[in-house]
Amino acid sequence: MASILSVSKQREVLKSLVVDMVNSKCSMSPGALGFLIRCLGNQGLVDEAIYMFDEAQKMGLTVVNSYSYNCLLEVLAKSSKVELVELKLEEMRNLGLGSDKFTLTPVLQAYCNSRRFEEALSVFNQMRDNGWVDEHVLTILVVSFSKWGEVDKAFELIEKMEMLNKSLNEKTMCLLVHGFVKESRIDRAVELFDKMRKLGISVDLKLYSVLIDGLCKKKELHRALDLYVEMKNTGICADVVIVKNLISAFCVEGDFVTASKLFEESGEEFELKAGVLLLNALLEGLVNRGLVKKAYSLIQVMMGVGCDAEADTDNMLKVTKNVVPSTDSFSIVIDCLCRNQKLDLALRLFADMGRLGYQGNLLIYNKLISELCDLDRLEEGVDLLKKMKESGFKPTHFTHNCIFGCLCRREDVSAALVLVREMRSCGHQPWIKHSSMLVKKLCKNGKSIEACNFLNGMVQEGFLPDIIAYSAAIDGLFKLHEVDKAMELFRDISSRGYQPDLVAYNIMICGLCKFGKVLEAEEFLNNMLRKGLLPSVVTYNIMIDGFCKINEIGQALILLKRMIDGTIEPTIVTYTTLIDGLCSTGKHDEALVLWEEMGKKGCVPNRIAYMALVSGLCKCNKPDVGLVYFDEMEEKAMKPDVFVYVSLINSFASNGELLSAFEVLKEMVQKESFPGKSDKNYPILIEAVRKFSEDACMSSEVKNLTAKGHLPDICAISGSGNTIDESP
Repeated sequence: MASILSVSKQREVLKSLVVDMVNSKCSMSPGALGFLIRCLGNQGLVDEAIYMFDEAQKMGLTVVNSYSYNCLLEVLAKSSKVELVELKLEEMRNLGLGSDKFTLTPVLQAYCNSRRFEEALSVFNQMRDNGWVDEHVLTILVVSFSKWGEVDKAFELIEKMEMLNKSLNEKTMCLLVHGFVKESRIDRAVELFDKMRKLGISVDLKLYSVLIDGLCKKKELHRALDLYVEMKNTGICADVVIVKNLISAFCVEGDFVTASKLFEESGEEFELKAGVLLLNALLEGLVNRGLVKKAYSLIQVMMGVGCDAEADTDNMLKVTKNVVPSTDSFSIVIDCLCRNQKLDLALRLFADMGRLGYQGNLLIYNKLISELCDLDRLEEGVDLLKKMKESGFKPTHFTHNCIFGCLCRREDVSAALVLVREMRSCGHQPWIKHSSMLVKKLCKNGKSIEACNFLNGMVQEGFLPDIIAYSAAIDGLFKLHEVDKAMELFRDISSRGYQPDLVAYNIMICGLCKFGKVLEAEEFLNNMLRKGLLPSVVTYNIMIDGFCKINEIGQALILLKRMIDGTIEPTIVTYTTLIDGLCSTGKHDEALVLWEEMGKKGCVPNRIAYMALVSGLCKCNKPDVGLVYFDEMEEKAMKPDVFVYVSLINSFASNGELLSAFEVLKEMVQKESFPGKSDKNYPILIEAVRKFSEDACMSSEVKNLTAKGHLPDICAISGSGNTIDESP
């Protein structure tokens, strides 16, 4: 019964049979158990085979012997269950059952299948010492070497077999040839092929094909050609695939003479359809070689359309005169022309096709429409789409999206929505990247309201835009100071089931903070946390800056603690913002403590941080402390902006330390140009220069700097009426 069920491949019934046998406690001989195990293994029922063996042994249904175990090992080896193979082999030894050739052969197979080379070699050596090595054992090892990529070892073993008068069978040799070619060892494949012929083994078209293809890939083209000629001389007819591969290979190397000769010699052997395949191989060879003009000229002449064909093309024409190009032939050339920025030539060739009765295909239409749209030649693309429909070709989602993308780049909202309606009727989805790009472009150009109208139009047509597009629209509304509309849009998309991401929340928080709505921004932050969305360092930096701007420095410091507790490392931006905020509220001591803490945490202050600290200390009337950090900044080759000099000058002057203020001014004019009249710092510095010129200790030096052109002439400025009103 098991034999019949196995041969007829009735696996489910066979599985039921095993259960019935165990349940009925059917006794059997060791040989019968082994036969049953093999039947199960032939149908891949490995687990059932193990179950049957173990139950028979446990229930005493049979006395297992070496044959029973050998049958089980064979099944396990084929299924690559190497651990079970080792376990059952150990069981055999514990039962005192000896190993023989039929025991170790499946063990060798199992180790080979699992790529456990050392164990496989150990088993092989044991078999060799016992004289159990035969062709089957050697075949297992040779094939395994080939699979492992150890081609030289496999070939060495083949030669040792020859010395022992043992040989592989025809099937194994063919398998090895394919394996060697796959491993790019065409040299060994050809050697084995030669051995096969010497042994009188007949070689077929398939074997020639794999060798010729392998030689072509290794660019050993003349060896491939010799093998091709030899094959034909033995009476084996080449198929079109072999010739096509040879033509393509010679074309890649630029040998169009040989390629054309192959085409000419093979043209009469194949039907028209096969001849077109060879022509296409020739065209592909030309375009892959970058010879666009030759490919174009060849197909033009074959069509009978006049052109300036080159000499090489004329030679090719002689051998292709009986072959009519197919639509695929045109597709190859048109695609190449498009890729080489020769769209007008491609359009001309397409027009010639139409005049000669060729209909074109979907691939050609899509390629041309795509190229036209990429070059913003939308009107031509739309005309071609119309012709495409008239020719009976239905636009694909790709066709429509090429047009849609071009309309989006042009910011043509109304036309884009019209096309979206057509796409919906065809079941095509507008690509998100195009709609998002349109929204971003509109918002960048101050057309955020129009962007929102476009998004609403998309929704009305049944297409939900991406959250990226909505985020761009919200950001655009904030830039137009449309705060309420931005909040309304955010709430609207949330109510539709969207899950705004971190970027969307950051845009909302940033926009609200810019307009002083920090408490509302904080509510958005809390809403993020409630939804399980973790704020980033950017989120915290925006909120900290917002609190600092409304002088809520305590809240800003609380956020800093939340950052650190949440294992989010503050950045230089975080510390700079807080230091500036502390100084703005007169807490310069705390700012300096934070400065030191920043350094200890490995956050190295940059130029912006130094300028914020110096400027902040000046706001707190601590220019002397600010000067220390100013000098430190310059020692690190960080160039301060003019406003930092102005802050120091102003602060020293306000404290009555005119000499210190003048020293800073002198350093500024020696390193920087004096600001122009349009600069907001200009009036402040002019006032300072006037004070210095009125001081007896500094007046002469002011005159000297003025004479050198470092300072403007105060007298000239006063004479021109640009005096600064000093009245209370």
